[in-house]
Amino acid sequence: MRKLILSAFIALLGYLSASAQVGEHRSDFAVGFNGGYVMSNVGFQPTVPQGMHGGATGGLSMRYVCEKYFKTICSVYAEVNYASLGWKENIRTEDDLPVYNAAIGANEEYSRTLNYIQVPVMAHLAWGREVKGLNFYINLGPQFGYMLSESVKTNYTLDNVIAPGTRDANGLAIGRSSATLAQDSLPVKYKFDYGIAGGIGVEYSVPKVGHFLAEARYYYGLGNIFGNSKRDEFGKSNYGNVVVKLAYLFDIAKTKNVTRK
Repeated sequence: MRKLILSAFIALLGYLSASAQVGEHRSDFAVGFNGGYVMSNVGFQPTVPQGMHGGATGGLSMRYVCEKYFKTICSVYAEVNYASLGWKENIRTEDDLPVYNAAIGANEEYSRTLNYIQVPVMAHLAWGREVKGLNFYINLGPQFGYMLSESVKTNYTLDNVIAPGTRDANGLAIGRSSATLAQDSLPVKYKFDYGIAGGIGVEYSVPKVGHFLAEARYYYGLGNIFGNSKRDEFGKSNYGNVVVKLAYLFDIAKTKNVTRK
């Protein structure tokens, strides 16, 4: 998966390099802001059953348009965002029922929120209207992040958790289906995160007003949050994020004496 993603990004950079040699020059710069919702989980190995952890994301956006190659508008797009990531455990029995813990009088619940500063830097390719109207675009490139803080929301402790595989006197499963518990108490080891982000979206431009963008994006983490040596609990613990967001950009600099549509 990593090799495939990196190969695709290298190919895209090659495309941009080729277009820069024969395309119509642009030197347009726009800035603005973005905001949206991120749904995340962590790819644990051994597997930890999870739902999607929901959180907000938002920050600054910047775009530099460098070329128009035939009908393709080629740009570099970057953001500086604050994002709430993490994971939310789906604690079920072997019979696929919620684990009810009599010691707390409720179903067991656990989620951990990790707040990051994220910086994606992506190739931005668009097709359609450049000045007024609609265009379609794709983004692809690396993303870097650094964890600022974390918090845990749970209603049990490891002292009163029902042991995995436990059954009652009638043979009904009342314990967890998963025996993996280390993630609940392990501290984050690696605060720096990195990976590949890619998305598709639409942009509507209004002269003298700005650019309105809507995008769906996926991020695949190439790093881990916990140690992954043979002595550690997990072989991997990387992020997978789905992001939906809106952005607004306004022009700071525009290339003069070029034909636009």
